Amino acid sequence: MLVLNQKGFIMKNQSKKNHILFTLFFATFYLSTFTFGGGYVIISLLKDKFVDHYHWIDEEEMLDLVAIAQSAPGPIAVNGAIVVGFKLAKIPGVLVSVLGAILPPMIIISIVSVFYVLFSTNRVIAAMLRGMQAGVGAVIASVVYDMGSGVVKSKDVINIFIMILCFCINYFFHVNVIFIILAVGLFGFIRTLLHEKRGNKT
Repeated sequence: MLVLNQKGFIMKNQSKKNHILFTLFFATFYLSTFTFGGGYVIISLLKDKFVDHYHWIDEEEMLDLVAIAQSAPGPIAVNGAIVVGFKLAKIPGVLVSVLGAILPPMIIISIVSVFYVLFSTNRVIAAMLRGMQAGVGAVIASVVYDMGSGVVKSKDVINIFIMILCFCINYFFHVNVIFIILAVGLFGFIRTLLHEKRGNKT
């Protein structure tokens, strides 16, 4: 009876894992297919899908994953798929989520490259792309609001100050985002070490 129960438990876990993998692939494939405007747009849609809809990741974890995706080299859309996939299903999750994220652009760009001359001179397509720019701006603004409100809700005065300071440094003084990310990452590392040392002393 114990063996049967163990087999049943293993089969149930495997079925659950397969369900997560299928959901990961089709979700990232669907989002990547209909995402226009860069990686920040798909990050917002990933949050909507996995935080708000499936409740597999909480909002604070999603902010951490976005920070990792933005800090790592490479396209943020693929990086976002990698970190979310690894969080949910480890290496298999990474593979299926990356595959789902890269297939639509590869297919679409291949088609566009074949009919490039036709697309580049078509007024209807040009008008559609201009109209999409407004929608993309709205979605990116939504991402900024969601991430910023998450930092404010944490009620961490230092994090709120860092967020405002980084915005001002980048917007008004045009400091490269890479330097800002490296500096803030170093600050966070030192801050975490100090917190751990204080915790050990107490």
